[in-house]
Amino acid sequence: MKAEELTFETIDVAEKEITKKTGGIGLILVILMFVAGTVMIVLDAAGATSVAFAVAGAVLLVLACILAPGLKVINPNEALVLTLFGKYYGTIKAPGFYMVNPFAVARNPVAEANASAVSEDGLELFGDNKKGEKKKAKNRSKKVSTKIITLNNGKQKVNDVMGNPIIIGAIVVWKVENPTKAVFNVDDYFQYLSTQCDAIIRATARAYPYDDMGEEDSDSEMTAEKTLRGSSQEIADTMKEQLQVRVENAGIKVLEVRLTHLAYAEEIAAAMLQRQQASAVIAARQKIVNGAVGMVKNAMDQLGEEDIIILDEERKAAMISNLLVVLCGHKDAQPIINSGTIY
Repeated sequence: MKAEELTFETIDVAEKEITKKTGGIGLILVILMFVAGTVMIVLDAAGATSVAFAVAGAVLLVLACILAPGLKVINPNEALVLTLFGKYYGTIKAPGFYMVNPFAVARNPVAEANASAVSEDGLELFGDNKKGEKKKAKNRSKKVSTKIITLNNGKQKVNDVMGNPIIIGAIVVWKVENPTKAVFNVDDYFQYLSTQCDAIIRATARAYPYDDMGEEDSDSEMTAEKTLRGSSQEIADTMKEQLQVRVENAGIKVLEVRLTHLAYAEEIAAAMLQRQQASAVIAARQKIVNGAVGMVKNAMDQLGEEDIIILDEERKAAMISNLLVVLCGHKDAQPIINSGTIY
């Protein structure tokens, strides 16, 4: 099952990484402006300078307040995507201390969606804590995490290629590889990945049988050699390949997909258990019969070669029947000693 090539009509934003770590210089400049502006205003209040000197100090304080939001600290495995007046400004990916345009705004659709959900849906339930929740929602970090994350997709009820309802679950190990695509190409990359994972699991489950029932389905393109239960690792690799194609446009890299749960649905679990038990019983009885036939054949050959006893065809048939009954029976045979002649 090959991955399909998918194309989406989106505006391709070329990533522009900001690498100059000028945060230290910017911090010193802001501190100097604060100190200089404060000193000028104090001196003017003491009457040592003119009003123009105080105005210049106030201007310095205002400039320091404007420049201060431009100082950005990026921790390891974090990224910051910035826009300036509706246009893409740049992306900071390497950890460090940066100085950027103070009017540049950080964008993170996941944080924005979470903040909106808290402010619109959950605040009425908090009572006295409403203001605290509003403040927490507003202060939610706009940084994009590039750490390795595990998505537990839970359990889903789907039908396999033979129409049997099964319960299947999977986890996805992933990370944001291109923060710019994750911010601008999709609305919520967490939700986008989860939805695509659901679709991939359903499509994959419908393409394979749960288990090899020993029957050939001429209408199915799949063979009994690859099943959900018997080839789980190969199928997980196929799911990873297909999921990577679908989330490539969102800047996400899928590291691993692994099935965590696989079972028949409750409505057919008992019937399938009986079928498996019947198959096991048939296989066991077939092995017992094969072994019994071999043992009887060896016994008859040895009796004939060593001339221990000479039997006609009717007596041979009776002996073979008795031996097969003894060897294939479920219970121990009760021997009967014949003290007379066999004829």
